[in-house]
Amino acid sequence: MVCGVGPHAAGCANAPQDGEQSALADLVQRDFTTTAPDEKWVGDITYLANDEGWAYLATVLDCYSRKIIGWRLDTHLRAELAIEALEDVISRRNPNGNIFHSDRGSQYTSHFFREFCRANGLRPSVGATGVCFDNSVADSFFATLKKELVHGRSWNTVSEIRTPVFQFIETYYNRHRPHSAMNYRTPEEQEDKFAKLTLTAT
Repeated sequence: MVCGVGPHAAGCANAPQDGEQSALADLVQRDFTTTAPDEKWVGDITYLANDEGWAYLATVLDCYSRKIIGWRLDTHLRAELAIEALEDVISRRNPNGNIFHSDRGSQYTSHFFREFCRANGLRPSVGATGVCFDNSVADSFFATLKKELVHGRSWNTVSEIRTPVFQFIETYYNRHRPHSAMNYRTPEEQEDKFAKLTLTAT
């Protein structure tokens, strides 16, 4: 079950409350290694141009498999964009104390986003301001997306972007794109391998 925070939590202001900015912690410290799925998730938001303006893509990536386990595409940058990218993931994967790490974008540092994480079994974590290495795994996915899908293409509307983004993430990247960091396994192969090892161990 996904827990909300307040009657209109997802649509509330995006700034941290007084005193909260100083309490934001980096629980990752650039160490994105894990021994199993659902230990560390990372999130970020990127911009996709179209003739109507901008679309904004929020993603959730599992550090163990590099799989995009949640995403949301919309025309706004409110905190609810980041929350909605997490909602389906929480329902499917039932987090229990694992880390959700991001940069210090206002969507992720907002009081309501952080309370949403805590209410749903996640420990929010943020990197340093303006330091790209502190969220390098999320940034690496976006670099791949821009290079292999976006560059050289144009779209008239946000609606035209949805299908290519879906196909890139769900059909190509998660299922067919190998990663050198995982002995050239795909994200789904990496998770399947872990599941088989876990089953054998029991």
